[in-house]
Amino acid sequence: MDLDLRPHVDAVERSVAYLERDGMPASDVTLTRSFPVTAEELWDAVTNAERIPCWFLPVTGNLELGGRYHLEGNAEGTIIECDKPSRFALTWEFAGWTSWVAVRIDNRGAERASLTLTHTAHLSEHWDTYGPGAGGVGWEMAMLGLALHLEHPDEPMPDESFFSTTPEGRAFIASSSQRWGQASTAAGTDPEAATAAANRTTAFYTGQPPENA
Repeated sequence: MDLDLRPHVDAVERSVAYLERDGMPASDVTLTRSFPVTAEELWDAVTNAERIPCWFLPVTGNLELGGRYHLEGNAEGTIIECDKPSRFALTWEFAGWTSWVAVRIDNRGAERASLTLTHTAHLSEHWDTYGPGAGGVGWEMAMLGLALHLEHPDEPMPDESFFSTTPEGRAFIASSSQRWGQASTAAGTDPEAATAAANRTTAFYTGQPPENA
């Protein structure tokens, strides 16, 4: 891989918030990134079942309000909101847990649109271990795939398992994890705990021992 990924890390805005969902402590992990396409084109890229595998995962199911979807080897759920071409939301059901994902698309002017993704989940031991980077880094890699797809629609998507073994991929993951640690600290997490969680997230995605292990 010969690709400078630093601009892709810099392109993402990240935030973490603590709240309640269904009467239980929860967190919001939010990413925003803009793309040099129209809102309509961005909407099609993230909702068209034929295009989603070009930057994310193969998907099956009924991709409309109330329909069920299944991402190959990953989550499934129900589409609970759909307001074309600006917003959709769904349940994210994985490994016996249910969380919620909301996506908003905003027009930023001629040939420019932004995508904001918020993943809401109840707090758990998994959160204590990995913090917001567990989901945040994964979504950030998906946004990287989306950016590459929009720029080079006819080229194949980079293999995620190979990506995490390359120097460029590991640097991307480490930088993303670090910034999620900073976002966690900004939300009120103890800085040492946030840094330790970020290091464990980097290790999880790269297969390398965490720093200060």
